[in-house]
Amino acid sequence: MKTSYGKQAPSPGATWRALLIGTLLIPLNSYWIMDSAGQGYPTTVSLYYNVIFCLFLLIGLNFGLAKLTPRFALKQGELLTIYVMLSISSSLTGHDVLRVLISMIPHAFWYATPENEWADLFHRYIPDWIAVKDKNFLTDYYRGETTLYLREHILGWLTPVLVWSGFLFALVFVMICINSLVRKQWTEHEKLSYPIIQLPLEMTQGGGLQGILTNNLLWVGFAIAGLMDILNGINFLVPTVPSIGGKLYDIGPFFTSTPWNAIGWTPVALFPFAVGMAFFIPLDLSFSCWFFYLFWKALRIMGAVVGMRSMPGFPFINEQSFGAYIGLFIIAMVGTRRHFKQVLRKILTNTPEIDDSKEPMSYRGALLGLFAAFLALVIFCKSAGMSIWVIIMFFAIYYAISTAVTRMRAELGSPVHDLHFIGPDEMMPRMFGTRKLGAQNLTMFSYLFFFNRAYRGHPMPHQLEGFKLAERTGINNRRLLLGMVIAVIVGIFTSFWAFYHIAYIEGARDWFAWHPFNRLQSWLTTPRAPDYPATMAMIIGLITTLCLMAMRMRIFWWPFHPAGYAISSSWSMNVFWFSIFFSSILKWIILRQGGLGTHRKAIPFFLGLILGEFIIGSIWSLIGITIERPMYRFLY
Repeated sequence: MKTSYGKQAPSPGATWRALLIGTLLIPLNSYWIMDSAGQGYPTTVSLYYNVIFCLFLLIGLNFGLAKLTPRFALKQGELLTIYVMLSISSSLTGHDVLRVLISMIPHAFWYATPENEWADLFHRYIPDWIAVKDKNFLTDYYRGETTLYLREHILGWLTPVLVWSGFLFALVFVMICINSLVRKQWTEHEKLSYPIIQLPLEMTQGGGLQGILTNNLLWVGFAIAGLMDILNGINFLVPTVPSIGGKLYDIGPFFTSTPWNAIGWTPVALFPFAVGMAFFIPLDLSFSCWFFYLFWKALRIMGAVVGMRSMPGFPFINEQSFGAYIGLFIIAMVGTRRHFKQVLRKILTNTPEIDDSKEPMSYRGALLGLFAAFLALVIFCKSAGMSIWVIIMFFAIYYAISTAVTRMRAELGSPVHDLHFIGPDEMMPRMFGTRKLGAQNLTMFSYLFFFNRAYRGHPMPHQLEGFKLAERTGINNRRLLLGMVIAVIVGIFTSFWAFYHIAYIEGARDWFAWHPFNRLQSWLTTPRAPDYPATMAMIIGLITTLCLMAMRMRIFWWPFHPAGYAISSSWSMNVFWFSIFFSSILKWIILRQGGLGTHRKAIPFFLGLILGEFIIGSIWSLIGITIERPMYRFLY
């Protein structure tokens, strides 16, 4: 709706029917993600293909509804509210949060044997209320061929489900409060670009009936990506049919002699959606991503040349990345310091000069909510036996990394940021040694592994991107906040339901539950001293990031972005570095030869590449789930 001045009038956006539709779709979405093993992993990149697929279907239905009864057609704000709800719930259900936690709850007791000595090593440190310990009860769960819907099954899981649900809600609510405090600065004052939201924003213009979906160039990109995925899907079923891209071709085996064989696994692959997503990130970042990826490879080779290849941990890539993300957090906080002074002034004096009426919650409410939710996390962990200083440091590191990821997504739109094994549960034992932390803290580190294994499907960036969508389309922030809270609550409980429903039919899957307990066994049987080289690598990563930012601010042509240094070591960069390289070359040529005008005209084509692969890839995934057979997947 437009005012007489041509500006978009305020709109609730998050209407009751939008909240209802989003709530009803979340259980179906949770089931899709939980049952997508072998069919691709939707939450391993910044933009979730399952959510885009649902949005695409809603737009199609909206088109028919607009023809029949236009007054009942969904508006853009309603469609985007549903998108935000599904994105946040998907983050919780996905590959790196609840799918890991749920499989961990009984794992330490079902797989305990005299040989691994888990019972003697750490069972006594695990509270009854965070785990299920009865092997007799767990038999049906691991064997399958039965049903969840028996009274004894439901009651057996009830306590840990409620306890962990409360913990996870507090964990995510802290993120919402932080985003409420920084939203105005990052969204309205600095006007960060939020590249990840471009596709859903453009798709939903005019309720999806206007704008980008009517652009022929988008459908050209859609057709190219879609046909590639159709051909690759047929190749998966009938290998004699040729494929185009979509596979990882490792060039590592071509380097057989020393020192070149130190390069390790180096896959080359071309994914249309990754080319499309990389087109929307700044050229200096896309260049830095693949440059620093190759830099790490060169560092391995140089290590082999000087005889450091046998040094444990060399070249300490994870540790340097950890330091780099702490550096990004510091940079973000320094840039936001003046806004924080205004926030503090509003909280202390409630001066009317500083308006927080359009924020998701008042600044005072956000700060109180942050403290209350953080206190809940502290009480939870303290009751489980952790030390206060460990708890505070653990979550301070976690939220620093989370904020850095969120800022990076808002400013640069990185398509991946998985950060495997650089969370506080990995870094604190390296900084302090396992003896200093003690068995009780280390045991809880294992249970907190589920949201630190990787940061690919992190919910915090999706929250801030939701608030940016609200700012762009006039959605009421406080109504959208209600949608986010509903998405968190419904997403958590439907994830537990979907996992247990599938497990009692097919037999439970362990996913990554083995890793934290094998790691804990190793810590307790072979205590580690502080790892000083690893700690030094963290400091080097921090200093390098700050130096790269300083050079970037002082030299206008400086091509190396600190965020590229941080994310280039992630596992996903192995998969997507070549797609990012290819996209950066295309973007450079377009800007060089055609300028900004040609770049703007090319945008629909690259959005079409994303949309085409997401839609056809989703269809392959749903076919696989329906017929219970692996199908082609474009996400690894």
